[in-house]
Amino acid sequence: MRRWQKIALGVVGVLALAAAYIFWPQGVWPFVVNLDELEAVNENYNVIIRRDSFGVPHIFGKTDADAAYGLGYAHAEDDFLTIQQALVAARGRLGMAYGIDAAPNDYMVQLLRIWDVVDAEYDTVPSEIQAIMQGYADGLNYYAALHEDEVMLPEVFPLSGRDVAAGFIHRVPLFFGLDGALGELFAETRQGTISEKEIAQSPISNLQSPVSHLPPAVKYGSNVIAVGPERSANGETFLAINSHQPWEGPVAWYEAHVVSDEGWNTVGGLLPGSPTITHGHNEHLGWAFTVNRPDLIDIYVLEINPDNPDQYLFDGEWRDLEVGEAPITVTLFGRFRWTVKQEVLWSVYGPTVRQEHGVYAIRYAGMGEIGHVEQFVRLNKATNLEEWRAAMREGPLPMFNVGYADAEGNIFYVYNGRIPIRAEGYNWQQYLPGNTSETLWTEYLPFDDLPQVSNPPSGFVQNSNSNPYRTTLGAGNPDEADYSVTLGIDDTMSNRSLRSLALVGGDESITEADFFAYKYDMTYHPESDMARMVNTILAGSPPDDPNERTAYDLLASWDWQTAPDSTGATVAILTLYYLLEADGTEMSVSNMTGGLFTAVSAQSSFSQAVTHLMEHFGTVEVPWQEVNRLVRGDTNLGLGGAPDVLHAVYGDMGEDSRFHGIAGDSYILLVTWQPDGSVSSQSIHQYGSATQDETSPHFADQAPIFVARELTPVWFIEAEILANLEQEYRPGEEND
Repeated sequence: MRRWQKIALGVVGVLALAAAYIFWPQGVWPFVVNLDELEAVNENYNVIIRRDSFGVPHIFGKTDADAAYGLGYAHAEDDFLTIQQALVAARGRLGMAYGIDAAPNDYMVQLLRIWDVVDAEYDTVPSEIQAIMQGYADGLNYYAALHEDEVMLPEVFPLSGRDVAAGFIHRVPLFFGLDGALGELFAETRQGTISEKEIAQSPISNLQSPVSHLPPAVKYGSNVIAVGPERSANGETFLAINSHQPWEGPVAWYEAHVVSDEGWNTVGGLLPGSPTITHGHNEHLGWAFTVNRPDLIDIYVLEINPDNPDQYLFDGEWRDLEVGEAPITVTLFGRFRWTVKQEVLWSVYGPTVRQEHGVYAIRYAGMGEIGHVEQFVRLNKATNLEEWRAAMREGPLPMFNVGYADAEGNIFYVYNGRIPIRAEGYNWQQYLPGNTSETLWTEYLPFDDLPQVSNPPSGFVQNSNSNPYRTTLGAGNPDEADYSVTLGIDDTMSNRSLRSLALVGGDESITEADFFAYKYDMTYHPESDMARMVNTILAGSPPDDPNERTAYDLLASWDWQTAPDSTGATVAILTLYYLLEADGTEMSVSNMTGGLFTAVSAQSSFSQAVTHLMEHFGTVEVPWQEVNRLVRGDTNLGLGGAPDVLHAVYGDMGEDSRFHGIAGDSYILLVTWQPDGSVSSQSIHQYGSATQDETSPHFADQAPIFVARELTPVWFIEAEILANLEQEYRPGEEND
């Protein structure tokens, strides 16, 4: 649990009824909700769900809203609980569902005024987009009406399009670590120094966020590679859509294909609560996201009036804080609930928190924005680069590297972001003085001024959570000198980007088979942090202990591959695990990139790795697949891949002393456009389409294919879908 959550629990914890807070016992909550009334919504929509032989839903709706309705229903069949969790979190009602441990989320929802934004801005959303959001919500409503036993919190129903909009407002800032930044404000002492303005600003590191504040998507990374016809063997255009997400939970991928008679025909991955494809391809073009890390959050220290604790100094005048109370309801046991009211503040900068060590305001990119779904709909339905770029330019997405390819052979990359234009002279990595309009940014760097690469002479672009200045080889890269340090643009290179540049950049005639092989590369680059760690160990004298000497020799002869049968990989990755464990951090790409270690710490971790292997396996010569496992119900499979290789796999240490995969390569989609513009693609999911239904044949049916590093065909044309059809039905008729 993050630090701010622990502190917040002390504020709202009903088990510590401090006199400073007022509680209202709610007693036994009535929970009288008639979900049967929601069945009538089905009459408003015209949609057919076709599931292929892997259980992947292909949604065919008359209108876009019909298709969104079918998508909501189909996704609920496979993962209703996670969708509900996402939307209940956005409602600020998790404490009612899960008790006191979930209350900090509900406080955050009110502190950030998420529903104030929804109520003020929802009617500005175009009616056709509102219809899509309402259609998706109604798909969930209808499923709830037919499956009341699966409903986690009946009183949040019926859901509406406003809930869908709120879900994006709630979730998107978590991708760039807003919850971690809030955590600093709830620490026992001030966590940052206040920047003083300087005449000349010294260069500083752009890595503004401590690892502990990074969300899962940042910790585990992602890949995108696009190859144009100039670099392919036969004039094809290739796109690798390869986000590395957690394998379970609210940001785990779900695959679907959405079709309507209004021009929507897109396949790809989406997250729970999304009424559109998040990234994927249509017949004309495709796109993929990887997480970037521009500086999107600033913390301000307010100067409080000694005579009035609800006033702060701003440009020489005392201003009033907006002071309110947030009612937070938690379930104690059974149906017994309590509500506590907690202070929420707002200043000219935004959400504000009062602590014993100061009063702090926080300002972040995208505050007050509601157009996320509209942007995704436009991306889904774009037919060319110009339309797609317009959707990116005019939408509110505050972050993400984005790679693009299309049927015309265009490739494109943008370091996207709502990146604040800040005053020079301050160290924006530190806390800022909250008493001057000079630190109150109000504008963003225009989209066309962001780092981007369009159809470079090299014929390829790539990004794996790395800096945008090495997107390709040769001409066409952005010039780092053009971008102020105040923007906080990434300045690191992951192993995955180094390998992409070496593999794709070293092949001027790439076949489809080559492209697939590069995506599944399992090698560490000589400049990687893994190589530095291993070389540090090998620089020492060979150990006297016979087991350590055998492991040392395995590292000395290791080819840097993390193939399933590699024994050197086993020693190296276990050493990395113990190195990070000693530092109190988890095994993730953000902890590897630019990581610091000493020869002593590396050698100590190496010795621990050897001890681990001897105690649990009886030998140090253990194939990597014996330690690296995919576990899903009764399925337990060995696999290759490792942290920060292109075939990325991240694991937690299980009770069996083996790594159990939790993140990394998950939903993979590789797309090919032929010279004539025709499109085909292949995909894989680490588990299967039934992400929560353990009784489904698709709960883990793709896992053996995934560990074999193979793909399944994406049936995109209706005739192909019908030829590989498992089930066809309208919502509510799947069991007829």
